[in-house]
Amino acid sequence: MSEHLTEKQEAVLRFIEEYQMVHGKSPTIKEMRENFNVSSDNSILKHLKALKEKGFIQKDDTPRGIKLLESVKEKLVSVASSIKLPILGAIPAGGPVVTDEYVNGWMNVGEDMAENAEDFFILTVNGDSMIDAGIFDGDLVIVNSKKEPRNGDVVVALVDNGNTLKRYVKDGDKVYLKAENKNFSDIYPLEELLVQGTVTSLIRQYG
Repeated sequence: MSEHLTEKQEAVLRFIEEYQMVHGKSPTIKEMRENFNVSSDNSILKHLKALKEKGFIQKDDTPRGIKLLESVKEKLVSVASSIKLPILGAIPAGGPVVTDEYVNGWMNVGEDMAENAEDFFILTVNGDSMIDAGIFDGDLVIVNSKKEPRNGDVVVALVDNGNTLKRYVKDGDKVYLKAENKNFSDIYPLEELLVQGTVTSLIRQYG
C-alpha cells in the first residue's frame, strides 16, 4: 500500500479496510487481535498508533473509533451509485428474460453506462465475427433494449430465429446485418429481423 508502512502495518490497514467494506463499521481491538492471532492488545495498539501518526487512519478512544477510510468511502459511494445488470448468455425470441436459464451472472455498472436496470442488460460475446470493430470473443457488451438502432449501430438481433451481434445497416428499404470480419458474410433475413437491443458500451475483463 505504501512504502511508509511496515508489512504488519499494511496488514492491519488492509484488514480494517476489508472489515469496513463488509460491515460498514470498524473492527474492535479484540476482533483485530483474534484475526492476527495475537494475545495482547499492545501489539495492535502499537500498529494503530503508527497508522494514526502517519495519517492513514483517524481514531478516537471508543471501541470502534477508527473512522471510515477514504478508500472505503469511495468504494461505498461507487457501489451505492451503481446499477446491477444481468449477464445473459443468449436472448430468447421474446426479448431479454431474467431467469436462471439465461442469466450467467450479475454485474454492477456505473450510472454513466446504464440509466436503469429495466432497459439494459449485458451480453457475453461469442465468436469473432466483430473483431474488426474491436469486439472479441468473451467480451461483455452493455445493451439498451429500448434504444432504436441507427444506421451503423452495433445491435443484438434475432434473425430467422437465431441470435447474433452485428452492425445494423439500412440501405434504402433494405435492412441487413454486417459482420466486421472479412471471413464472415453479411446477414440478409429470409423471414424476420428483430432488433433486441442496441450496444452502448463494451467491457473487457483481463485475466
